[in-house]
Amino acid sequence: MKIQIGIIAIAFLMMGNLGFSQVQKTDSLDIKIGQMIMLGIGGDTEITADNKILADIKAQKLGGILLYEKNISKENSVEKLKQLIATLKKDAELPLLVSIDEEGGLVNRLKQKYGFPKTVSANYLGNVNNIDSTKYYSDIIAHNLLSLGINVNYAPVLDVHNPLNPPIGKNERAFSDNPQDIINHARQVIQSHRYFNVKTVVKHFPGHGNSRQDSHYNVTDVSNYWQLQEVFPYVKLMYEGNVDAIMTAHIVNDKLDDSKLPATLSKKIMTDYLRGDLGYKGVIFSDDMQMKAIADQFGFEKSIQMAIHAGVDVLMFSNHIPMKGRDMILPQDIIDIVKKMVNDGEISEERINESYQRILKFKSNL
Repeated sequence: MKIQIGIIAIAFLMMGNLGFSQVQKTDSLDIKIGQMIMLGIGGDTEITADNKILADIKAQKLGGILLYEKNISKENSVEKLKQLIATLKKDAELPLLVSIDEEGGLVNRLKQKYGFPKTVSANYLGNVNNIDSTKYYSDIIAHNLLSLGINVNYAPVLDVHNPLNPPIGKNERAFSDNPQDIINHARQVIQSHRYFNVKTVVKHFPGHGNSRQDSHYNVTDVSNYWQLQEVFPYVKLMYEGNVDAIMTAHIVNDKLDDSKLPATLSKKIMTDYLRGDLGYKGVIFSDDMQMKAIADQFGFEKSIQMAIHAGVDVLMFSNHIPMKGRDMILPQDIIDIVKKMVNDGEISEERINESYQRILKFKSNL
């Protein structure tokens, strides 16, 4: 079941001559934890001077933001979105990650009705199976993101296509049921984004494509359906140096963790398997921690602790899915929880530093 591979080392140019150890000594724990947080900004379509999210960005307490369709104004959509993004990025001392789910097709925030270019689904491109077509549409998406100021796209999907799968197959989000076809098309998507200096986050590790339930709403167990070949695209693209970052899946897979923890919260899957057996060195993003498969089963504080312990670097809270008892999650809510866990010895500061180092590398050439 385990795969041993060698990963091509990627050299990153850091900020001037300042090394990681020096950065860690000078930056506060609040800043380090803040860089691990990715938040949705609610329903705002413009940012005013008294905006709480903006204040946290200025204070270096937030590493990135997540955009949804609700952040796009119905009038003068393109220019207003550019302005919103520019305002948020302007006072960030470390580059702000501005992220979006822009896969194309049905998972498409930047729709034609707002003045953005037409996109097509991954499954459409997989069926056409022409890399030139994939490059054409991927270039359009990546150029559009660059022009807006968005620097992270949660794409491409590396899951296998299964028409019975509710969140992925039925929404045409996967290229193919053939791992080699997935690799070929995903590689082009990544290369198109890199050309326009937009980071990609491949998803959903270790494979969500054969699930029979949707982890937005339920605990999702793929143990009876998951196949080893579902990790092949990750292995191949990592070996080529074509993975910027990886997103977790909130799925249970007892073939990889017999304790039946969701992958996002599983040290056996995220650290022992992905980092240990497969040799991955980069940033791990969680899927939205407000999805029901996590939030309803483990709660806010416990899930944060478990995800960090598992090896997740960036904790995503979309502020898009309602969460019991919490209308809007802000960075300080998470920082206070993690700091207390560090002070109580439940999470080591070394573990925080590990994520902080990886995030600084990820941001170094933005």
